[in-house]
Amino acid sequence: MGRRQRARLNLGIQYAVLVVVLALVIFIADWGSIGRAFFNVEVAKAQFPDVITTALLNTLIYTAVGFAFGLALAIVLALMKMSPVAPYRWIATGYVELFRGLPALLVFIAFGYGMPIAFGLKFNNLSTVMLSLGLVGAAYMAETIRAGIQAVPKGQVEAARSLGMSSSRTMVTVVLPQAFRIILPPLTNELILLTKDSSLIYLLGLSVGQYELAKFGRGALNQYQSLTPILIAGLCYLIITIPLSRVSDLLERKFGGVRTKGATK
Repeated sequence: MGRRQRARLNLGIQYAVLVVVLALVIFIADWGSIGRAFFNVEVAKAQFPDVITTALLNTLIYTAVGFAFGLALAIVLALMKMSPVAPYRWIATGYVELFRGLPALLVFIAFGYGMPIAFGLKFNNLSTVMLSLGLVGAAYMAETIRAGIQAVPKGQVEAARSLGMSSSRTMVTVVLPQAFRIILPPLTNELILLTKDSSLIYLLGLSVGQYELAKFGRGALNQYQSLTPILIAGLCYLIITIPLSRVSDLLERKFGGVRTKGATK
C-alpha cells in the first residue's frame, strides 16, 4: 500500500470513528433530560433583563477597572525593568515573578479577607476587584509592554534625540505609541483572561446588585434547580470574549505581535 493510500485509509478510519461516536451519542443520550436541564424556556425567560442589566454590566465594569489599573501599573513596571538603576530592575523583576506565580484566587482572598484581618484595611468590592485583577494582570502585561518597547527600532529613538527631545519625551511621544501598536494583540488576550478572572469576585459575598455573570448563574441555578442559567451566563461570556478574540486576530494580522517568555497563564 502506497503512502497516499495509507493516508486515505487513516483519514477514512478517523471519519468512521467520528460517525460511530456521534451515532452513539445521538441514540444513547437522554435528550428529554438534556432539554429540560439546559433549555428550559421558562427559566430562561426569568433571567432577563437582570442577566444583562446587572450581571453582564457588572462583569464589564469589573474587567474594565482591573484592566485599566493593571495597564497603568504594567507600564511603570516595564520601564523599571529597562531602567539603568539596578534596584528598580530588581523590584520590577521580583514583582513580575511573584504575581505570575500566584493564582488570582489567592490574591482575591488576600485583599477580600486577609487585609481586613491583618491590618484592618477594608476595601469595597469594586476596589478589591480592581486591585486583585490589576496586580495579577500587570505582571503579565509588563513583560508584553517591555518586549514591545524593545521591538521599536533604535533608529526611532536616535532620530528623536537628535531633534533635541529628552529621554522621557522620546519614550512618551515616540516609543510608547509605536510599542502599543505592536502589543495590542497580546493586550487584547489579557483583557479576555481578566474578563474570565472577574468571576472570582464571588468569594467576597456580593449583594444581588453586585452579581457578575458567574455568581448570577450560580444563584439562579440554586433557585431554579436548572442548568439553563449557567448556559445563559456562558453565552454572555462568549458575547464578550468572541468579539475580543476576533479583534485580537485582526490586530495581529495588521500590526503583528510580540511573544514573551512565560507571558501566558
